[in-house]
Amino acid sequence: MEFLELELSELSEGLLPVDEAAPPIVNTPLRIAGRVFQSRLIVGTGKYANFETMQACHEFSETEMVTVAVRRLDMKAVGEKSLLHWINRSKIQLLPNTAGCYCAQEAIRTCHLAEELGLSKWVKLEVIGDKLTLFPDVEETLKAARVLVKEGFVVLPYVTDDPVACKKLEDLGCAAVMPLAAPIGSGLGIRNPHNIRLIVEAAQVPVIVDAGVGTASDAAFAMELGCDAILMNTAIAEAKQPTRMAQAMRLAVEAGREAFLAGRIPMRAHASASSPLSGLLGNLR
Repeated sequence: MEFLELELSELSEGLLPVDEAAPPIVNTPLRIAGRVFQSRLIVGTGKYANFETMQACHEFSETEMVTVAVRRLDMKAVGEKSLLHWINRSKIQLLPNTAGCYCAQEAIRTCHLAEELGLSKWVKLEVIGDKLTLFPDVEETLKAARVLVKEGFVVLPYVTDDPVACKKLEDLGCAAVMPLAAPIGSGLGIRNPHNIRLIVEAAQVPVIVDAGVGTASDAAFAMELGCDAILMNTAIAEAKQPTRMAQAMRLAVEAGREAFLAGRIPMRAHASASSPLSGLLGNLR
């Protein structure tokens, strides 16, 4: 034990070499279009059993932004019958969604409607190209984004996990890019982590994974890849215990972000002993 005590004492006195790794990365808040968000979890408002559950999930998730499908809003509803009644707009940024649009012109008109209704000029641009997979129509999404950005909207586009498409949307002036992880509502998780990583490496705007997350490990994995935030709806709303899943997703996003900043160890083909013997045998001789 004497040589171990000696090494510990010399290390404490700075006599032995120590790890000279780079200083830790500061976990700065998420910033989109000049606005700062402490939460990196964006959630939806659809598929919940009732508005009370939706509101509770928003609270448990600690989200600061929620999506609202403009074309599915019942604008005749008032008071507690209105979805908007259950969203604390003093703490939560509304993100009107163009869900259900199948061409650029439909999406643009829906964004105009959201603005006229006083919802927000922040929009989640979603132009669907296929009814079965609900994959986005990239060409129509680009057309709509070009117009909306020029009109002063803060555009967050839902797009395929295609680095080229994401770069084009960024170049048009979109405030973020939102590549899918898997088909909407599928719960399949990150199907193509390589592409997501390529998008993260190239983007100069926030990368928000949108669609396909099924459980907390999916959320953590997306954040470990370096994504800036995650948008989800079905994974929380259709969980057996939605409020518990909302909390789990919040913790997963936080853990994944911390793991990304910490820097994971490299993957190795063979074992690497946790307690290496180098230096030990020499001291024992």
